[in-house]
Amino acid sequence: MQISYFHTSEAVPAVLPVAEGGPDAAVVIDVLRATTTIAWSLQNGAEAIQAFADLAELEAAAAAWPAEQRLRAGERGGKRVDGYDLGNSPLAVTTELVGGKRIFMSTTNGTRSLEAVKAVPLLVTAALPNRTAVARRLLDSGAARVWIVGSGWEGDYSLEDSLAAGAVISAAMELAVSPHVGVSTGNDEALAALALWQQWRHDTETCLRAASHGQRLIGIGNHDADFACCAAVDSLMIVPIQTSPGVLQAS
Repeated sequence: MQISYFHTSEAVPAVLPVAEGGPDAAVVIDVLRATTTIAWSLQNGAEAIQAFADLAELEAAAAAWPAEQRLRAGERGGKRVDGYDLGNSPLAVTTELVGGKRIFMSTTNGTRSLEAVKAVPLLVTAALPNRTAVARRLLDSGAARVWIVGSGWEGDYSLEDSLAAGAVISAAMELAVSPHVGVSTGNDEALAALALWQQWRHDTETCLRAASHGQRLIGIGNHDADFACCAAVDSLMIVPIQTSPGVLQAS
């Protein structure tokens, strides 16, 4: 299995069919905080997460869903969109609130990355809490070419997403014990992400706080609990998987 990493959706090449050399699996990462929130939403019983890059499209889709079975989650600039049920905090998606409901979600960066690779046959999301579960799912799928896509910040590089990309790659390498299955890096970005993980693996929260988006969150309010949740490595076994375009469910 060869794993390549692209630090933002803007860096992702055009998705070709598998027969023409395209990826057979993709992993989207937005550590602070979309993919952490997605994983915890499904862990706490949400029926699905339906992701949108555009708020107007979200509004139209949510309006067609039964009101008692839907929640709207919107985040721009690290803050909840006015009038929405949720922002982008993994702590807000409690069982009591999200159980049995579909969450219609749009965030500043993460949902754009999902859009960029929605045509890949196997699409999952990852964060530090479920990095080993995701790596195991990739290996079990038999995927030969995997693209990991970070979300960055408005097109710029993101330290925390690269950390998690390295964490997933490292976990896949550790799990690939069969002599018939090897895991290699497909580009220099993947190799750099792996090195970043080796540097920070024992102090992930400090890395998240030092990152530019971590500093942004610190500047707009108290996000201590969010940082702790997003930095908690291997605290979840759930793997969000795309079951239809833009729709993520638990697997």
